[in-house]
Amino acid sequence: MRLVLLGAPGSGKGTQAARLKNELGVPHISTGDMLRAAVAAGTPLGQQAKAVMDAGMLVSDDLLLGMLEERLAQPDTAKGFILDGYPRNLAQAAALDKLLSRIGQPLEAIVKLEVPSEAIIGRTELRFKAEGRVDDNPETVRKRLEVYAEQTAPVAEFYQNNGKLKIVDGVGDVDAVTARVKQALAA
Repeated sequence: MRLVLLGAPGSGKGTQAARLKNELGVPHISTGDMLRAAVAAGTPLGQQAKAVMDAGMLVSDDLLLGMLEERLAQPDTAKGFILDGYPRNLAQAAALDKLLSRIGQPLEAIVKLEVPSEAIIGRTELRFKAEGRVDDNPETVRKRLEVYAEQTAPVAEFYQNNGKLKIVDGVGDVDAVTARVKQALAA
């Protein structure tokens, strides 16, 4: 299964991907996790990305696509993958489709988790207190939600036009959301 999970920051993409990866037998590829690991390791990419991420902005398309191409070349992706946090804009969606076409791994499904902004702010505030993630600071989250509405939300329409988009209610008990995602994938 080659799957993209879409949704605003804090909508539960990472949680759902972590739950689905074992069941589907494919890796969960989170561009956010890849970037945070690079920041923690102090790599040149990490240093470059840190300032952008701390400001609540998005890392450049070319940088993310290059990282993603390297990741998709690894053997564990042969049976598929779950992308979380990419694509984030129309240019990335088009570039991803070209990349996946070139490597013979086109997307099979795109699931968008719908969660109201106020619920997201509440979720990320809890995560900020528990984990201390700088990008979960309430002010940063509000900025990220603005960027999402402007740049990422149109990606869902791009995939809807391709007939692959499935919209799932991302509010409620985690198990219930997982069940709704599985139901959407089975449809």
